[in-house]
Amino acid sequence: MKKFVVGMIGAAFILGAGTAVFAAGDGSSNDGVSFERMLPFMQKMHPDSSKDELKDMYKACHEEKGMMDGTNGKEMSNDNMMNSL
Repeated sequence: MKKFVVGMIGAAFILGAGTAVFAAGDGSSNDGVSFERMLPFMQKMHPDSSKDELKDMYKACHEEKGMMDGTNGKEMSNDNMMNSL
């Protein structure tokens, strides 16, 4: 019984520590928005656009000075193109 209790406490500690580390992550991994991941969604939203047009649209939004510049899809900056209207 003692081994079982120690095992349960150990498992709870490991899971709790893993959850805390995951929650404290800054989200800077490369698993964010990419053209390849966005392409199916973009094709659904813009069915008449070619792949080259969609790539240009993606670059306009997500590269330097684009609407989503540096946000990795999380938030918009104050000086994005939508605020310039």
